[in-house]
Amino acid sequence: MSKVMPLISANCGKIRPDSVEEYINVGGFEGLKKALKMEPTQIIDEIKNAKLLGRGGAAYPVGSKWQQLYNIEESPKYIVCNADEGEPGTFKDKLLLEKDPLRIIEGMIIAGYVFNSQDGYIYIRGEYEAIQKGFQSAIDNAVENGYLGNNILGTDYCYNLHIMTGAGAYVCGENSALLNSIEGKAGRPRVKPPHLAEVGLFGMPTLVNNVESFANISTIISIGAEKYLSYGTPESGGTKLVCLSGQVVNPGVYEVPFGVTLRDIIYDSELGGGIKDGKNLKFFHLGGQSGPCGSLSQLDTTYCYKALRANGLNVGSGAVVVMDESVCVIDYLKYVTEFFIHESCGKCTPCREGNKQLYAILDKFTKGEATSGDYILLKRISDVMAKASFCGLGQAAATAFNTCLKNFRSEFDAHLRGKCPAGVCFTKQERGE
Repeated sequence: MSKVMPLISANCGKIRPDSVEEYINVGGFEGLKKALKMEPTQIIDEIKNAKLLGRGGAAYPVGSKWQQLYNIEESPKYIVCNADEGEPGTFKDKLLLEKDPLRIIEGMIIAGYVFNSQDGYIYIRGEYEAIQKGFQSAIDNAVENGYLGNNILGTDYCYNLHIMTGAGAYVCGENSALLNSIEGKAGRPRVKPPHLAEVGLFGMPTLVNNVESFANISTIISIGAEKYLSYGTPESGGTKLVCLSGQVVNPGVYEVPFGVTLRDIIYDSELGGGIKDGKNLKFFHLGGQSGPCGSLSQLDTTYCYKALRANGLNVGSGAVVVMDESVCVIDYLKYVTEFFIHESCGKCTPCREGNKQLYAILDKFTKGEATSGDYILLKRISDVMAKASFCGLGQAAATAFNTCLKNFRSEFDAHLRGKCPAGVCFTKQERGE
């Protein structure tokens, strides 16, 4: 049985991305046509029954999020697509934005219909400048062919889609910071509650979903919730785009059904193909820099939200960064922490200062200057960051460190003795060479 299942990525590389005609020829807009004949509540029920969990990282049930917004009477309501893909090791949204933008657009049009919204916004990260131009072309062609704009497909439904962009701030991947950026404010997270479904873009009720989440909507409506759910597990409907990178033979984006194992993803010939240069796997980093690091003992964990969570792991953004035996765990954690130092918005002390202190202590380990007392400091700092940081960036910044300390404590201990198992840290003299 194939471990690869192209469902929402089926068109990628097979059609001209901005061509409405070619998109229609492969079944495009069938979901929209079907949706326009349904009641909004029926569409929400289909999404609920499909058990689609948010593909941006938080894994919140999409149907529940739509239901919450639908129950709010205030209008106008806005539809926002989070395409600020700034998580290192994550590039699956880029595939859809670049190769099949009309699928994302169709999902957003359906959402607009459900909530009687007249305006949708897609926030594309600044580094994707070329993609923005291609996406705008797809929007223009959809308007020209009657799928966007006024009186869509001869109905009374009118809906416009706008592209917005930022300046490359990772924190704008947080939904409320993203909305602030769209409004022209500093990209910093908001106090919640009130939640975005109540007070979102321009102070109005707002739906914010990830690119991959919107890309699934038309498929669910087209094939039905029951069929969609059959591709996954009872708890995790459908498929997932996985980004493989690091020291793996076949890096890239793959669409897999929920239910394969991490071993399949890394070693199967259709997917990762194993570790480069015949080396051994040491660890893997799941879901982006803010996700957990896994060990060899977790390789046979089923790739689905429930099973991964039960084993101290998570799907997150879909990133799988593979590291071999030549990588020092602590040295790797320094790079992760450097990223969070750079990307912290500085709004709250636990994140702004905590990441700096975390890095300073990790640096002591790689220089042979750490002591056993540093374990206590590391634990205290990471706990404060997780419990007191203002938003998810600071709260999850120490996740990789915490899981590595749990799974690779012996490597930390070796550094206390001036030895780096990977031979990366310390000078030659300190290593006794």
